[in-house]
Amino acid sequence: MKLTVNGEPLELDAGNLADLLAKLDYQGDWLATAVNGELVHREERSSQALNDGDRIEILSPMQGG
Repeated sequence: MKLTVNGEPLELDAGNLADLLAKLDYQGDWLATAVNGELVHREERSSQALNDGDRIEILSPMQGG
């Protein structure tokens, strides 16, 4: 399936948002995620189905200053 993740086109199979995060090696409960501009809370990631053409944003906090 074709997805856009953080502005980059990707082609991979992921049934839901939690699967996608695992395949891309994102870990931690502190991530912020959105699908097609809609915030997806941590508890809802495994039930958030992904479809061909979806736009996913994954944000992680930055350290430094």
